[in-house]
Amino acid sequence: MFLKTEKTRPKPPPEPVRHAPSIISINLHIVGNLVGDGEIQIDGRVEGDVRTKSLTVGETAYVTGEIVTDEVSIRGRVDGTIRSRMVRLFKTAQVTGDVLHEAISIESGATIEGQLKRADRRPTEAPKLGVVEKASDASLAPTPLIKPLAAG
Repeated sequence: MFLKTEKTRPKPPPEPVRHAPSIISINLHIVGNLVGDGEIQIDGRVEGDVRTKSLTVGETAYVTGEIVTDEVSIRGRVDGTIRSRMVRLFKTAQVTGDVLHEAISIESGATIEGQLKRADRRPTEAPKLGVVEKASDASLAPTPLIKPLAAG
């Protein structure tokens, strides 16, 4: 039935499944953290941290909290720290907080009240608590919520 000369062809790798972005519409106000591994588009208001692979903050959006992504495009308002490999700030962007990035693009007209800090590694890879691997990682190290009391 099968000839020895026939070779079985390996199956091609499956194509990645592209999902539609999760959309927070203009009339939606969320209080709480958003965590995902895909794409999120915010056009409404979010009071909480956002952690995802890709984030778009629309012109009508207002985000209060920390943003941690691989890539973020901001056209609206953000109050909080942004930690992302690639940051794009469009002319309508209003950011109040520090921006930690590997690469950044800023259009004329965007406003930033905070520091721009270049990170040498992916911000989504959180360092171990209390351990700073090198000086440039100090900005990415988490701040402990409780500090030990000094021995008296």
